[in-house]
Amino acid sequence: MEYVLETHNLEKKYGRFKALDGVNLQIPKGAIYGLIGRNGAGKTTLIRIICGLQKPISGAYKLYGVFNDRKEIVTSRKRIGAIIETPSICLDMTAEENLKEQYKVMGNPSYDGIEELLKLVELDKTGKKTAKHFSLGMKQRLGIAIALAGNPDLLILDEPINGLDPEGIIEIRELILKLNKEKGITFLISSHYLDELSKIATCYGIIEKGKIVKEISSKELENNFKKKVQINVKNIKECVRYLEEEKIPYKVISEDTIDIYKNVNVSELVIELSKRNCTINSFKEKEETLENYFLNLVGGEDNV
Repeated sequence: MEYVLETHNLEKKYGRFKALDGVNLQIPKGAIYGLIGRNGAGKTTLIRIICGLQKPISGAYKLYGVFNDRKEIVTSRKRIGAIIETPSICLDMTAEENLKEQYKVMGNPSYDGIEELLKLVELDKTGKKTAKHFSLGMKQRLGIAIALAGNPDLLILDEPINGLDPEGIIEIRELILKLNKEKGITFLISSHYLDELSKIATCYGIIEKGKIVKEISSKELENNFKKKVQINVKNIKECVRYLEEEKIPYKVISEDTIDIYKNVNVSELVIELSKRNCTINSFKEKEETLENYFLNLVGGEDNV
């Protein structure tokens, strides 16, 4: 498999605090890689190092086959586009003027491609409207257009839907999928919105206390998700005894609630339990989520 980015035991400290503690990850070419972790887990530090904004104290990373200590890494970094924390936008400029400014910064000799970029992010009809009058979703799409100005192969987005309304979230999701499928752009996305990330990511890296504790593809993750039926019962001891006898996998949630990890015929279950003086008060089907998987892996319920 061809990897766009590989890191090898990356470490970074701020004073005594170890932000990265031997990070190892691999991002396949063409992937949408979701980077998941709590606040302070090391996500933004990792991204800043990859973009060349900070240096690791030890370890290495390889970008398009070039190690970070080689002079050729400068050329490899030109294949990256990034939005870290907030888009770099001049609010008093139009969308077109912002892109022209970015072209100047990059030393681009002409403005060829700007019209195409504006159409790509659906900002081609904004005319003389300045960015300060844009919605948050429009600003984010303009930021992505600016990140695309250098025609990158890898796009790094740090919290791309933070603060967006539902419509803005959908717009960014569709744009990411479009760029990935039609342009072949690889993505590294750090996001708190795990439900939304699960709709687009093809693989994940879970970071905890500066370490990658798990890398997993979306297909592998789906196989780990367990559909379950949650029942609320009277006389939980008899319910547990029945499940044990029938070898039905379960988990006791509270003194009257049980999760059953098996497709069961609820009518039959009601009849069998009633014979044991055990009444089902309610039941509902549930499905594990990416957020649940993350919390089960790292423990706790802190903010992601």
